[in-house]
Amino acid sequence: MQPQMINTAQTNAIEAQLAAAREGIGKVGSNLSDAQKAKARDAAEQFEAIFIAQMLNPMFETIETDSLMGGGPAEGVYRSMMVEEASKSIASKGGIGIADNVYRELLKMQEV
Repeated sequence: MQPQMINTAQTNAIEAQLAAAREGIGKVGSNLSDAQKAKARDAAEQFEAIFIAQMLNPMFETIETDSLMGGGPAEGVYRSMMVEEASKSIASKGGIGIADNVYRELLKMQEV
């Protein structure tokens, strides 16, 4: 399969669409204070962290524990805490993109 070359007109059209999208996003939530926007962003990141944790939990449940130093009821507690903190870290570093979409929707809801 040959890669397609994008000509200058296509590049300009794509850049114009991106600029229009950025401008539209910038207008969303323009009547909100910075504190309100920060709260909405925090809520969006918390939502994404919970979503990521729900995806990671089954992965860690399939890992067998070492009988010498692992296992027991405490491991379940610490494992869930580890997954929760890992998901918060992933979400705060950009995550998988859910927080951005949730943030935009929260701002739109505030304008109504």
